[in-house]
Amino acid sequence: MQRFLVVGLGSIGKRHVQNLRTLFPSAEITVLRHQWTAGMVVPSELGCDACVGNMEDALAKKPQAAIIANPASHHLLSAMPLAAAGVHLLVEKPLSIAPDGVDELLAVCKENHIILMVGYNLRFLKSLQQFRAFINEGLVGRVLSVRAEVGQYLPTWRPDADYRQGVSAQRRLGGGVLLELSHDIDYLLWLFGTVSSVTALLGQQGDLDIDVEDTAHLLLRFTSSRQQEEMVATLSMDFIRRDPRRQCKVIGSHGTLVWDGIAGTVTIYEPQQERWRELFSEQPDRNYTYLQELKHFIESVDTAQEAPISGWDGKAVLEVVTAARRSSELGESITVGS
Repeated sequence: MQRFLVVGLGSIGKRHVQNLRTLFPSAEITVLRHQWTAGMVVPSELGCDACVGNMEDALAKKPQAAIIANPASHHLLSAMPLAAAGVHLLVEKPLSIAPDGVDELLAVCKENHIILMVGYNLRFLKSLQQFRAFINEGLVGRVLSVRAEVGQYLPTWRPDADYRQGVSAQRRLGGGVLLELSHDIDYLLWLFGTVSSVTALLGQQGDLDIDVEDTAHLLLRFTSSRQQEEMVATLSMDFIRRDPRRQCKVIGSHGTLVWDGIAGTVTIYEPQQERWRELFSEQPDRNYTYLQELKHFIESVDTAQEAPISGWDGKAVLEVVTAARRSSELGESITVGS
C-alpha cells in the first residue's frame, strides 16, 4: 500500500492525511479538493504529495486505497467511481445521508473484490470494547433495558469556526444529530444486534440557527441473537446540552453496567453490596481510535477479509436513521427497512 487518496480536506480529512503519513512515511498521498486548480502550490503543512481538483485526475494517480472524508451528501458520488476502478475504500461516517444508492455501491465493491469500511471509530475506544466484553460475558446477567445518551452544544464543537457554516448545521450536507451523532446508533447495533423497529421524536428544541434537527429521542426495539426476549433501548441525541455527554447504561437481571465515553470508564452497580464499583478506566485518546481504524482497514485489504465495520454495518445505521425520520413525521412506530 504505497498510493493513497484522501477525498476532502476538512478537519477530518487533515487528520487522515497526518495519520497516513505517520503509518506510511514513504507513501504517495494525494488529496482531492474540488476547489483545487492546476498550478496551485501544495502547502507543505498539508502533509500530502499532491492535490487534484477532479476525480479524473485523482484516478490518474492510480490510488490503491482511498479515504472518503468530504460531506456525507457526496460520499456515494465519490465512492462509486473509485470502487469501479478497483480502489479500496474507507468512508467516513455516515456512509451516506440515506440508504438510496448504498446497495449499488455494495454490489460494485463485491464484484470488484473491494474492501469497504465505514469510519465509526468509536468502536476502537478501549473503554467501549471492554464494556462490550463485560456485556457478552453476562456480567450483569440478561440485558433487560438500555438507556443511552449523547450530546454537546454545537457551537463548542469547533470554537474557531462558525458552527452555522459547518456540515453539522446544514441539511444539504448531511447534518443534524441523527447523522452527525450516528456513532451512537452504530455502537448500539454492535452491542445488541438488529433493530426491528423505531419510534422517534425529532425537533429543534434549542435556539441554534440551523435547518436540521438539534434533538432526537429514539426508542429502539432489538431482535438480538444473544437472547430470546425483545430488548428495548432508548437513545437521546442533541446539539444543545452544555455538559458534553456520551453514556450507555445497561440494566441487567443481576446489576447495572455504565459506560462513560467522555471519562473512558466502565462502572457496575452490585446489588449485593449496594454500591458502584469502577471496572475500567482509561482517558480516551481520540487519535488512537483513528489510527486503529486505519490499521484495521489496511489489514482487511492485505488479508482480503471483510472490514470490521463493513458497508453493511453502515447501511444498517442509515436504515435506523430513515425509520426514525419517518416515525417522527408520521407519529408511529416504523419497521426498519420497510
